[in-house]
Amino acid sequence: MSYNIVTFIVAFLIFILDYIIPAFGTKRFGGSKSRMIGTSIGLVVGLLSPIPFGIIIGAFLGALIGELMHKNDVNRATKAAFGSFIGFVTSTFLKFIVAVVYLGLFISKIAGHSGSWI
Repeated sequence: MSYNIVTFIVAFLIFILDYIIPAFGTKRFGGSKSRMIGTSIGLVVGLLSPIPFGIIIGAFLGALIGELMHKNDVNRATKAAFGSFIGFVTSTFLKFIVAVVYLGLFISKIAGHSGSWI
């Protein structure tokens, strides 16, 4: 099997897991569809905000606000937002690990290169 096919399969699996892991975290902690919408909006706002760790804070606050709009129970909304946050962090960590592995493979290929660069 060629490296291109393996890379495509890994990238496709990470793409699919990027949606499944946060959804699983939300379901596990009792979240709703409002939380998913809130998280998405929070991610965009957090990404565009100038504060440090804005994307993480935005995702958590978006999930919390989305859950509070759906349910007025603060404890359940906080628990669901925490589940969303855990899913987001897990998904991001998984993508980071795959990126580091591919960087290592790339560096090993470059280090073993003995031909002309031009």
